Amino acid sequence: MTAARGAVAGASGAVNGASGAVNGASAGRPPLLRIHGEDTVAVALEPLEKGASLSLDACVLEIREAVPPGHKVALRDIASGERVIKYGYPIGAATADIPAGAWVHTHNLRTLLTETPEYHYQALPAALPSAAALPAALPGTISAYRRKDGQIGIRNELWIIPTVGCVNSAAAALARWADAEFGGSGGSVDGVYAWTHPYGCSQMGADHETTRLILADLAKHPNAAGVLVLSLGCENNTLEGFKAILGSYAADTERMAFLVAQDWEDEIAEGKRLLTALAAQAGKARREAAPLSELIIGMKCGGSDGFSGVSANALLGRICDRLSARGARTILTEVPEMFGAEQMLMDRAESREVFEKTVALIEDFKEYYRSQGQRVYENPSPGNKAGGISTLEDKSCGCVQKGGRSIVRGVYRYGERIPLSQPGGLVLLEGPGNDIVSSTAMTAAGAHLMLFSTGRGTPLGAPVPTIKIASNTDLARRKPRWIDFDAGTLLGGTGGNAEADLLQLILDVVSGAKKTRNEENGCREIGIFKNGVTL
Repeated sequence: MTAARGAVAGASGAVNGASGAVNGASAGRPPLLRIHGEDTVAVALEPLEKGASLSLDACVLEIREAVPPGHKVALRDIASGERVIKYGYPIGAATADIPAGAWVHTHNLRTLLTETPEYHYQALPAALPSAAALPAALPGTISAYRRKDGQIGIRNELWIIPTVGCVNSAAAALARWADAEFGGSGGSVDGVYAWTHPYGCSQMGADHETTRLILADLAKHPNAAGVLVLSLGCENNTLEGFKAILGSYAADTERMAFLVAQDWEDEIAEGKRLLTALAAQAGKARREAAPLSELIIGMKCGGSDGFSGVSANALLGRICDRLSARGARTILTEVPEMFGAEQMLMDRAESREVFEKTVALIEDFKEYYRSQGQRVYENPSPGNKAGGISTLEDKSCGCVQKGGRSIVRGVYRYGERIPLSQPGGLVLLEGPGNDIVSSTAMTAAGAHLMLFSTGRGTPLGAPVPTIKIASNTDLARRKPRWIDFDAGTLLGGTGGNAEADLLQLILDVVSGAKKTRNEENGCREIGIFKNGVTL
Protein backbone atom coordinates (compact mmCIF):
# COMPACT_ATOMS: atom_id res chain seq x y z
CA MET A 1 0.00 0.00 0.00
CA THR A 2 1.36 3.39 -0.98
CA ALA A 3 2.47 5.65 1.84
CA ALA A 4 0.72 9.01 1.94
CA ARG A 5 2.42 11.12 4.56
CA GLY A 6 2.68 14.01 2.10
CA ALA A 7 -0.84 13.47 0.81
CA VAL A 8 -2.35 14.29 4.17
CA ALA A 9 -0.39 17.49 4.41
CA GLY A 10 -1.46 18.52 0.93
CA ALA A 11 -5.10 17.82 1.64
CA SER A 12 -5.01 19.70 4.93
CA GLY A 13 -3.93 22.87 3.21
CA ALA A 14 -6.18 22.56 0.18
CA VAL A 15 -9.16 24.41 1.57
CA ASN A 16 -7.27 27.64 2.08
CA GLY A 17 -7.34 28.77 -1.49
CA ALA A 18 -6.33 25.83 -3.61
CA SER A 19 -3.55 26.92 -5.90
CA GLY A 20 -4.66 24.12 -8.18
CA ALA A 21 -8.28 25.23 -8.32
CA VAL A 22 -9.88 25.53 -11.72
CA ASN A 23 -10.66 29.14 -12.57
CA GLY A 24 -13.74 30.66 -14.08
CA ALA A 25 -16.78 30.40 -11.81
CA SER A 26 -19.60 32.52 -10.47
CA ALA A 27 -19.01 35.29 -7.92
CA GLY A 28 -15.24 34.83 -8.19
CA ARG A 29 -15.28 31.37 -6.63
CA PRO A 30 -13.53 28.60 -8.58
CA PRO A 31 -16.02 25.92 -9.65
CA LEU A 32 -13.57 23.04 -9.06
CA LEU A 33 -11.15 22.18 -6.31
CA ARG A 34 -8.03 20.10 -6.86
CA ILE A 35 -7.09 18.96 -3.38
CA HIS A 36 -3.57 17.70 -4.01
CA GLY A 37 -1.09 18.40 -6.79
CA GLU A 38 -1.01 14.74 -7.87
CA ASP A 39 -4.79 14.35 -8.07
CA THR A 40 -6.34 13.19 -11.33
CA VAL A 41 -9.81 14.36 -10.29
CA ALA A 42 -11.17 17.59 -8.87
CA VAL A 43 -14.27 18.24 -6.75
CA ALA A 44 -17.12 20.31 -8.22
CA LEU A 45 -17.91 23.18 -5.85
CA GLU A 46 -21.15 23.98 -7.69
CA PRO A 47 -23.32 22.31 -10.34
CA LEU A 48 -21.41 22.03 -13.62
CA GLU A 49 -23.25 22.13 -16.93
CA LYS A 50 -22.42 19.95 -19.90
CA GLY A 51 -20.31 21.82 -22.43
CA ALA A 52 -18.87 24.38 -19.99
CA SER A 53 -15.22 25.27 -20.66
CA LEU A 54 -13.00 25.92 -17.67
CA SER A 55 -9.32 26.76 -17.57
CA LEU A 56 -6.82 24.94 -15.40
CA ASP A 57 -3.36 26.47 -15.48
CA ALA A 58 -2.57 26.58 -19.21
CA CYS A 59 -5.15 23.96 -20.21
CA VAL A 60 -8.85 24.15 -21.02
CA LEU A 61 -11.16 21.53 -19.51
CA GLU A 62 -14.46 20.88 -21.27
CA ILE A 63 -17.16 19.45 -19.01
CA ARG A 64 -18.58 16.45 -20.88
CA GLU A 65 -21.73 15.89 -18.78
CA ALA A 66 -23.64 17.54 -15.96
CA VAL A 67 -21.83 17.08 -12.65
CA PRO A 68 -23.55 17.62 -9.26
CA PRO A 69 -21.78 19.65 -6.56
CA GLY A 70 -19.48 17.58 -4.36
CA HIS A 71 -18.85 15.07 -7.15
CA LYS A 72 -15.63 14.42 -9.05
CA VAL A 73 -14.47 15.46 -12.54
CA ALA A 74 -11.56 13.88 -14.42
CA LEU A 75 -8.73 16.38 -14.92
CA ARG A 76 -7.08 14.28 -17.63
CA ASP A 77 -7.79 11.13 -19.60
CA ILE A 78 -7.85 8.13 -17.24
CA ALA A 79 -7.45 4.67 -18.79
CA SER A 80 -9.58 1.71 -17.79
CA GLY A 81 -7.93 -0.02 -14.83
CA GLU A 82 -5.84 3.05 -13.95
CA ARG A 83 -5.85 4.29 -10.36
CA VAL A 84 -7.86 7.44 -9.70
CA ILE A 85 -6.08 9.85 -7.35
CA LYS A 86 -7.77 12.19 -4.83
CA TYR A 87 -6.14 13.62 -1.68
CA GLY A 88 -2.90 12.51 -3.37
CA TYR A 89 -3.99 8.94 -2.73
CA PRO A 90 -5.73 6.18 -4.77
CA ILE A 91 -9.48 6.09 -4.14
CA GLY A 92 -10.18 3.32 -6.66
CA ALA A 93 -9.62 2.26 -10.26
CA ALA A 94 -11.44 3.24 -13.43
CA THR A 95 -13.79 0.56 -14.78
CA ALA A 96 -13.78 2.17 -18.25
CA ASP A 97 -11.80 4.79 -20.13
CA ILE A 98 -12.64 8.16 -18.58
CA PRO A 99 -11.95 11.22 -20.75
CA ALA A 100 -10.90 14.54 -19.27
CA GLY A 101 -13.92 16.55 -18.15
CA ALA A 102 -16.08 13.47 -17.46
CA TRP A 103 -18.01 12.79 -14.29
CA VAL A 104 -16.23 10.23 -12.09
CA HIS A 105 -18.47 8.26 -9.74
CA THR A 106 -19.81 4.79 -8.98
CA HIS A 107 -20.65 4.12 -12.64
CA ASN A 108 -17.00 4.20 -13.71
CA LEU A 109 -14.99 3.74 -10.50
CA ARG A 110 -14.42 0.64 -8.35
CA THR A 111 -12.69 0.00 -5.06
CA LEU A 112 -9.11 -1.26 -4.87
CA LEU A 113 -9.56 -2.73 -1.41
CA THR A 114 -8.77 -6.37 -0.79
CA GLU A 115 -9.34 -8.65 2.16
CA THR A 116 -5.60 -9.08 2.80
CA PRO A 117 -3.64 -5.86 2.27
CA GLU A 118 -0.01 -5.56 3.32
CA TYR A 119 0.96 -2.87 5.83
CA HIS A 120 4.44 -1.46 6.34
CA TYR A 121 6.00 0.24 9.35
CA GLN A 122 8.31 3.19 8.97
CA ALA A 123 9.86 5.20 11.77
CA LEU A 124 8.74 8.80 12.10
CA PRO A 125 10.97 11.37 10.38
CA ALA A 126 12.93 13.76 12.54
CA ALA A 127 11.06 16.81 11.21
CA LEU A 128 7.39 16.91 12.22
CA PRO A 129 5.06 19.85 12.91
CA SER A 130 5.84 21.31 16.31
CA ALA A 131 3.74 23.47 18.61
CA ALA A 132 6.01 26.42 17.90
CA ALA A 133 5.40 26.09 14.15
CA LEU A 134 1.63 26.36 14.53
CA PRO A 135 0.05 29.85 14.42
CA ALA A 136 -2.05 31.72 17.01
CA ALA A 137 -1.07 30.40 20.41
CA LEU A 138 -3.80 28.76 22.47
CA PRO A 139 -4.25 29.60 26.16
CA GLY A 140 -2.44 27.32 28.56
CA THR A 141 -5.49 26.89 30.77
CA ILE A 142 -9.23 26.39 30.46
CA SER A 143 -12.06 26.82 32.97
CA ALA A 144 -13.33 23.45 34.19
CA TYR A 145 -14.59 21.46 37.18
CA ARG A 146 -11.98 19.43 39.05
CA ARG A 147 -13.38 16.06 40.18
CA LYS A 148 -12.27 13.88 43.09
CA ASP A 149 -10.61 11.32 40.81
CA GLY A 150 -8.38 14.01 39.28
CA GLN A 151 -10.31 14.35 36.02
CA ILE A 152 -11.77 17.61 34.77
CA GLY A 153 -15.31 18.12 33.51
CA ILE A 154 -16.63 20.91 31.29
CA ARG A 155 -20.25 20.53 32.42
CA ASN A 156 -21.79 20.10 35.87
CA GLU A 157 -24.70 17.78 35.18
CA LEU A 158 -26.70 14.96 36.77
CA TRP A 159 -26.85 11.73 34.78
CA ILE A 160 -29.33 8.89 35.29
CA ILE A 161 -28.07 5.52 34.07
CA PRO A 162 -30.53 2.63 33.77
CA THR A 163 -28.83 -0.73 34.21
CA VAL A 164 -31.55 -2.25 32.01
CA GLY A 165 -33.98 -0.98 29.38
CA CYS A 166 -36.98 -2.05 31.47
CA VAL A 167 -36.65 1.12 33.60
CA ASN A 168 -36.11 3.55 30.71
CA SER A 169 -39.48 5.27 31.17
CA ALA A 170 -38.88 5.77 34.89
CA ALA A 171 -35.40 7.16 34.21
CA ALA A 172 -36.76 9.58 31.60
CA ALA A 173 -39.56 10.73 33.93
CA LEU A 174 -37.08 11.38 36.74
CA ALA A 175 -34.79 13.30 34.38
CA ARG A 176 -37.64 15.57 33.24
CA TRP A 177 -38.64 16.28 36.83
CA ALA A 178 -35.10 16.90 38.07
CA ASP A 179 -34.18 19.09 35.12
CA ALA A 180 -37.17 21.31 35.83
CA GLU A 181 -36.25 21.44 39.52
CA PHE A 182 -32.47 21.81 39.40
CA GLY A 183 -31.28 22.33 35.82
CA GLY A 184 -30.54 25.26 33.57
CA SER A 185 -30.05 28.95 34.32
CA GLY A 186 -30.27 29.58 38.03
CA GLY A 187 -30.32 25.88 38.87
CA SER A 188 -27.77 23.99 40.91
CA VAL A 189 -26.67 21.93 37.88
CA ASP A 190 -26.36 22.50 34.13
CA GLY A 191 -28.94 19.85 33.31
CA VAL A 192 -30.25 16.36 34.08
CA TYR A 193 -30.15 13.56 31.50
CA ALA A 194 -31.17 9.89 31.35
CA TRP A 195 -29.10 7.61 29.08
CA THR A 196 -31.80 5.17 28.02
CA HIS A 197 -30.97 2.02 26.03
CA PRO A 198 -32.59 -1.37 25.27
CA TYR A 199 -29.99 -3.63 26.89
CA GLY A 200 -28.85 -4.91 30.28
CA CYS A 201 -30.81 -8.16 30.22
CA SER A 202 -31.25 -11.14 27.88
CA GLN A 203 -27.69 -10.64 26.67
CA MET A 204 -24.87 -13.16 26.75
CA GLY A 205 -21.08 -13.17 26.79
CA ALA A 206 -19.33 -10.25 25.18
CA ASP A 207 -22.51 -8.24 24.57
CA HIS A 208 -23.42 -8.41 28.26
CA GLU A 209 -19.93 -7.31 29.30
CA THR A 210 -19.87 -4.53 26.69
CA THR A 211 -23.15 -3.09 27.97
CA ARG A 212 -21.91 -3.08 31.56
CA LEU A 213 -18.56 -1.59 30.59
CA ILE A 214 -20.00 1.30 28.54
CA LEU A 215 -22.59 2.14 31.20
CA ALA A 216 -19.89 2.10 33.89
CA ASP A 217 -17.68 4.35 31.76
CA LEU A 218 -20.55 6.83 31.49
CA ALA A 219 -21.11 6.69 35.25
CA LYS A 220 -17.47 7.67 35.73
CA HIS A 221 -17.57 10.55 33.21
CA PRO A 222 -16.36 13.85 34.69
CA ASN A 223 -19.07 15.96 33.01
CA ALA A 224 -21.44 14.31 35.50
CA ALA A 225 -21.25 15.84 38.96
CA GLY A 226 -23.79 13.33 40.21
CA VAL A 227 -25.05 9.96 38.95
CA LEU A 228 -28.18 7.97 39.81
CA VAL A 229 -27.91 4.32 38.79
CA LEU A 230 -31.43 2.97 38.32
CA SER A 231 -31.94 -0.80 38.41
CA LEU A 232 -35.06 -2.93 37.99
CA GLY A 233 -33.86 -5.69 40.27
CA CYS A 234 -34.07 -8.92 38.27
CA GLU A 235 -31.90 -8.14 35.22
CA ASN A 236 -28.70 -10.03 34.51
CA ASN A 237 -26.80 -6.74 34.74
CA THR A 238 -27.15 -7.04 38.50
CA LEU A 239 -26.52 -4.03 40.67
CA GLU A 240 -23.91 -5.96 42.66
CA GLY A 241 -21.99 -6.87 39.52
CA PHE A 242 -22.29 -3.34 38.16
CA LYS A 243 -20.92 -1.87 41.40
CA ALA A 244 -17.93 -4.21 41.10
CA ILE A 245 -17.12 -2.69 37.69
CA LEU A 246 -17.51 0.82 39.12
CA GLY A 247 -14.98 0.01 41.85
CA SER A 248 -14.21 2.93 44.14
CA TYR A 249 -16.70 5.17 42.31
CA ALA A 250 -19.55 3.12 43.81
CA ALA A 251 -18.43 4.09 47.31
CA ASP A 252 -18.61 7.84 46.64
CA THR A 253 -22.05 8.52 48.16
CA GLU A 254 -21.76 12.26 47.54
CA ARG A 255 -21.59 11.71 43.77
CA MET A 256 -23.36 8.41 43.17
CA ALA A 257 -26.65 6.90 44.32
CA PHE A 258 -28.33 3.57 43.54
CA LEU A 259 -32.01 2.69 43.29
CA VAL A 260 -33.58 -0.76 42.76
CA ALA A 261 -37.09 -0.09 41.48
CA GLN A 262 -38.54 -3.44 42.66
CA ASP A 263 -37.50 -2.66 46.25
CA TRP A 264 -39.71 0.44 46.57
CA GLU A 265 -43.47 0.90 46.57
CA ASP A 266 -42.95 4.25 44.80
CA GLU A 267 -39.61 4.21 42.96
CA ILE A 268 -40.29 7.65 41.45
CA ALA A 269 -40.64 9.26 44.86
CA GLU A 270 -37.43 7.60 46.04
CA GLY A 271 -35.66 8.64 42.86
CA LYS A 272 -36.68 12.25 43.44
CA ARG A 273 -35.30 12.08 46.97
CA LEU A 274 -31.96 10.74 45.78
CA LEU A 275 -31.69 13.26 42.93
CA THR A 276 -32.43 16.12 45.32
CA ALA A 277 -29.47 15.10 47.46
CA LEU A 278 -27.20 14.65 44.44
CA ALA A 279 -28.19 18.07 43.06
CA ALA A 280 -27.44 19.76 46.38
CA GLN A 281 -23.95 18.25 46.46
CA ALA A 282 -23.28 18.90 42.77
CA GLY A 283 -24.28 22.55 43.20
CA LYS A 284 -21.21 23.10 45.37
CA ALA A 285 -18.84 22.54 42.43
CA ARG A 286 -17.12 25.59 40.96
CA ARG A 287 -15.05 26.10 37.84
CA GLU A 288 -11.32 26.64 38.24
CA ALA A 289 -8.31 26.98 36.00
CA ALA A 290 -7.12 23.67 34.55
CA PRO A 291 -4.42 22.87 31.98
CA LEU A 292 -5.61 22.76 28.38
CA SER A 293 -3.61 19.56 28.07
CA GLU A 294 -6.22 17.72 30.19
CA LEU A 295 -8.91 18.24 27.55
CA ILE A 296 -10.10 15.23 25.55
CA ILE A 297 -11.95 15.86 22.28
CA GLY A 298 -13.66 13.36 20.01
CA MET A 299 -13.53 13.84 16.22
CA LYS A 300 -16.59 12.58 14.34
CA CYS A 301 -18.22 12.86 10.91
CA GLY A 302 -21.67 11.78 9.83
CA GLY A 303 -23.93 12.39 6.87
CA SER A 304 -20.79 13.18 4.86
CA ASP A 305 -20.74 14.59 1.35
CA GLY A 306 -18.11 15.24 -1.31
CA PHE A 307 -17.09 18.45 0.45
CA SER A 308 -16.56 16.93 3.92
CA GLY A 309 -12.98 15.83 3.34
CA VAL A 310 -11.88 19.14 1.81
CA SER A 311 -13.60 21.68 4.07
CA ALA A 312 -14.93 20.55 7.45
CA ASN A 313 -12.69 17.51 8.00
CA ALA A 314 -9.58 19.32 6.77
CA LEU A 315 -10.38 22.17 9.15
CA LEU A 316 -10.84 19.70 12.01
CA GLY A 317 -7.48 18.19 11.08
CA ARG A 318 -5.79 21.52 11.67
CA ILE A 319 -7.70 21.94 14.95
CA CYS A 320 -6.55 18.44 15.93
CA ASP A 321 -2.94 19.39 15.20
CA ARG A 322 -3.19 22.59 17.22
CA LEU A 323 -4.76 20.95 20.26
CA SER A 324 -2.49 17.90 20.10
CA ALA A 325 0.60 20.12 19.93
CA ARG A 326 -0.53 21.75 23.19
CA GLY A 327 -0.90 18.39 24.92
CA ALA A 328 -4.64 17.79 24.56
CA ARG A 329 -5.86 14.31 23.61
CA THR A 330 -7.91 13.95 20.41
CA ILE A 331 -9.79 10.77 19.47
CA LEU A 332 -10.35 9.30 16.02
CA THR A 333 -12.66 6.29 15.74
CA GLU A 334 -15.02 4.91 13.03
CA VAL A 335 -12.64 2.07 12.17
CA PRO A 336 -14.52 0.90 9.04
CA GLU A 337 -14.03 4.42 7.70
CA MET A 338 -10.28 3.98 8.01
CA PHE A 339 -10.34 1.06 5.56
CA GLY A 340 -8.42 2.19 2.50
CA ALA A 341 -6.71 5.04 4.34
CA GLU A 342 -5.26 3.13 7.29
CA GLN A 343 -1.69 3.38 6.03
CA MET A 344 -1.94 7.16 6.35
CA LEU A 345 -2.44 6.67 10.08
CA MET A 346 0.09 3.86 10.39
CA ASP A 347 2.73 6.10 8.84
CA ARG A 348 2.28 8.46 11.78
CA ALA A 349 2.48 5.81 14.51
CA GLU A 350 4.71 6.95 17.36
CA SER A 351 6.37 3.57 17.64
CA ARG A 352 6.33 0.07 16.24
CA GLU A 353 4.12 -0.93 19.19
CA VAL A 354 1.51 1.69 18.23
CA PHE A 355 1.80 0.60 14.57
CA GLU A 356 1.15 -3.03 15.49
CA LYS A 357 -1.82 -2.08 17.66
CA THR A 358 -3.22 -0.08 14.76
CA VAL A 359 -2.84 -3.06 12.41
CA ALA A 360 -4.61 -5.27 14.95
CA LEU A 361 -7.39 -2.69 15.34
CA ILE A 362 -8.00 -2.69 11.58
CA GLU A 363 -7.68 -6.43 11.06
CA ASP A 364 -9.93 -7.34 14.00
CA PHE A 365 -12.69 -5.09 12.67
CA LYS A 366 -12.33 -6.64 9.23
CA GLU A 367 -12.65 -10.08 10.81
CA TYR A 368 -15.85 -8.89 12.51
CA TYR A 369 -17.22 -7.99 9.06
CA ARG A 370 -16.20 -11.35 7.63
CA SER A 371 -17.76 -13.22 10.57
CA GLN A 372 -21.07 -11.59 9.65
CA GLY A 373 -20.72 -12.55 5.99
CA GLN A 374 -20.09 -8.96 4.91
CA ARG A 375 -17.46 -7.59 2.55
CA VAL A 376 -15.29 -4.97 4.18
CA TYR A 377 -15.41 -2.50 1.31
CA GLU A 378 -19.17 -1.99 0.91
CA ASN A 379 -19.54 0.98 3.24
CA PRO A 380 -20.59 4.31 1.67
CA SER A 381 -24.28 4.87 2.42
CA PRO A 382 -26.83 5.99 -0.19
CA GLY A 383 -26.57 9.49 1.25
CA ASN A 384 -22.78 9.42 0.97
CA LYS A 385 -23.00 8.37 -2.65
CA ALA A 386 -25.59 11.00 -3.45
CA GLY A 387 -23.21 13.56 -1.95
CA GLY A 388 -20.33 12.52 -4.23
CA ILE A 389 -18.48 9.80 -2.28
CA SER A 390 -17.90 6.88 -4.67
CA THR A 391 -15.83 4.22 -2.85
CA LEU A 392 -14.82 3.35 0.66
CA GLU A 393 -11.32 4.71 -0.05
CA ASP A 394 -12.91 8.00 -1.14
CA LYS A 395 -14.86 8.13 2.11
CA SER A 396 -11.98 6.98 4.29
CA CYS A 397 -9.43 9.39 2.86
CA GLY A 398 -11.83 12.22 3.62
CA CYS A 399 -12.70 10.82 7.04
CA VAL A 400 -9.12 10.56 8.33
CA GLN A 401 -8.47 14.21 7.44
CA LYS A 402 -9.97 14.92 10.89
CA GLY A 403 -6.74 13.54 12.36
CA GLY A 404 -4.65 16.17 10.57
CA ARG A 405 -0.92 15.39 10.70
CA SER A 406 -0.82 14.59 14.41
CA ILE A 407 1.30 11.70 15.66
CA VAL A 408 -0.74 8.63 16.62
CA ARG A 409 0.28 8.09 20.24
CA GLY A 410 -2.13 5.43 21.43
CA VAL A 411 -4.68 2.79 20.40
CA TYR A 412 -7.63 1.84 22.62
CA ARG A 413 -10.27 -0.86 22.42
CA TYR A 414 -14.02 -0.33 22.63
CA GLY A 415 -15.00 0.45 26.22
CA GLU A 416 -11.50 1.42 27.35
CA ARG A 417 -11.06 4.79 29.04
CA ILE A 418 -8.22 7.12 28.12
CA PRO A 419 -6.10 7.49 31.27
CA LEU A 420 -4.71 10.73 32.63
CA SER A 421 -1.26 9.34 31.87
CA GLN A 422 -1.89 9.21 28.10
CA PRO A 423 0.46 11.74 26.43
CA GLY A 424 -1.12 14.47 24.35
CA GLY A 425 -1.77 13.77 20.70
CA LEU A 426 -4.03 11.67 18.50
CA VAL A 427 -5.35 8.34 19.74
CA LEU A 428 -7.33 5.74 17.83
CA LEU A 429 -10.37 4.11 19.42
CA GLU A 430 -12.13 0.94 18.33
CA GLY A 431 -15.67 1.67 17.20
CA PRO A 432 -17.99 1.41 14.22
CA GLY A 433 -18.95 4.16 11.81
CA ASN A 434 -22.50 4.36 13.19
CA ASP A 435 -22.94 7.90 14.51
CA ILE A 436 -24.70 7.12 17.80
CA VAL A 437 -22.51 4.14 18.72
CA SER A 438 -19.20 5.80 17.83
CA SER A 439 -20.12 9.07 19.59
CA THR A 440 -21.03 7.08 22.69
CA ALA A 441 -17.76 5.14 22.48
CA MET A 442 -15.74 8.37 22.49
CA THR A 443 -17.82 9.76 25.35
CA ALA A 444 -17.29 6.56 27.34
CA ALA A 445 -13.55 6.81 26.62
CA GLY A 446 -13.55 10.22 28.29
CA ALA A 447 -14.20 12.82 25.57
CA HIS A 448 -15.42 16.06 27.13
CA LEU A 449 -16.55 17.49 23.81
CA MET A 450 -17.36 16.25 20.30
CA LEU A 451 -16.42 17.97 17.03
CA PHE A 452 -18.87 16.56 14.48
CA SER A 453 -18.62 17.41 10.79
CA THR A 454 -21.52 16.83 8.43
CA GLY A 455 -22.30 17.50 4.78
CA ARG A 456 -25.93 16.45 4.61
CA GLY A 457 -26.92 17.36 8.16
CA THR A 458 -28.03 15.51 11.28
CA PRO A 459 -29.54 16.67 14.60
CA LEU A 460 -27.79 13.85 16.51
CA GLY A 461 -25.87 14.77 19.61
CA ALA A 462 -23.54 12.83 21.89
CA PRO A 463 -24.01 12.79 25.69
CA VAL A 464 -21.37 15.56 25.76
CA PRO A 465 -21.52 18.95 24.00
CA THR A 466 -21.37 18.33 20.25
CA ILE A 467 -20.21 21.11 17.92
CA LYS A 468 -21.69 20.51 14.46
CA ILE A 469 -19.52 21.77 11.59
CA ALA A 470 -21.16 22.04 8.16
CA SER A 471 -19.03 21.13 5.15
CA ASN A 472 -21.05 23.46 2.92
CA THR A 473 -22.71 26.83 3.41
CA ASP A 474 -26.03 25.70 1.95
CA LEU A 475 -26.47 23.23 4.83
CA ALA A 476 -25.51 25.86 7.40
CA ARG A 477 -28.13 28.23 5.97
CA ARG A 478 -30.88 25.62 5.69
CA LYS A 479 -30.35 24.04 9.11
CA PRO A 480 -29.24 26.77 11.54
CA ARG A 481 -30.83 24.87 14.46
CA TRP A 482 -28.50 21.94 13.77
CA ILE A 483 -25.26 23.65 12.78
CA ASP A 484 -22.83 25.47 15.07
CA PHE A 485 -20.15 26.39 12.54
CA ASP A 486 -19.98 26.84 8.76
CA ALA A 487 -16.81 25.44 7.18
CA GLY A 488 -18.27 25.81 3.71
CA THR A 489 -16.82 29.31 3.45
CA LEU A 490 -13.42 27.66 3.00
CA LEU A 491 -14.43 26.14 -0.32
CA GLY A 492 -14.26 29.46 -2.13
CA GLY A 493 -11.32 30.83 -0.19
CA THR A 494 -13.62 33.19 1.77
CA GLY A 495 -13.28 31.45 5.11
CA GLY A 496 -11.35 34.31 6.68
CA ASN A 497 -9.89 33.15 9.95
CA ALA A 498 -12.01 30.00 10.22
CA GLU A 499 -9.40 28.11 12.24
CA ALA A 500 -9.17 30.81 14.91
CA ASP A 501 -12.96 31.27 14.92
CA LEU A 502 -13.60 27.55 15.47
CA LEU A 503 -10.94 27.39 18.18
CA GLN A 504 -12.61 30.29 19.96
CA LEU A 505 -15.99 28.57 19.72
CA ILE A 506 -14.46 25.42 21.22
CA LEU A 507 -12.99 27.41 24.10
CA ASP A 508 -16.32 29.18 24.69
CA VAL A 509 -18.17 25.85 24.79
CA VAL A 510 -15.55 24.32 27.08
CA SER A 511 -15.80 27.23 29.53
CA GLY A 512 -19.60 27.16 29.56
CA ALA A 513 -19.92 30.58 27.93
CA LYS A 514 -21.81 28.99 25.02
CA LYS A 515 -24.05 25.97 24.54
CA THR A 516 -23.96 23.83 21.43
CA ARG A 517 -27.03 23.28 19.26
CA ASN A 518 -27.39 19.72 20.53
CA GLU A 519 -27.52 21.05 24.09
CA GLU A 520 -30.06 23.72 23.21
CA ASN A 521 -32.25 21.22 21.33
CA GLY A 522 -31.96 18.41 23.86
CA CYS A 523 -30.48 16.09 21.20
CA ARG A 524 -28.38 13.81 23.41
CA GLU A 525 -28.47 10.04 23.34
CA ILE A 526 -26.40 6.87 23.52
CA GLY A 527 -25.97 3.71 21.48
CA ILE A 528 -24.19 0.53 22.61
CA PHE A 529 -22.46 -1.89 20.25
CA LYS A 530 -24.15 -5.28 19.94
CA ASN A 531 -22.90 -8.37 18.18
CA GLY A 532 -24.40 -11.59 19.52
CA VAL A 533 -27.58 -13.35 20.60
CA THR A 534 -30.52 -11.73 22.40
CA LEU A 535 -32.38 -14.28 24.57
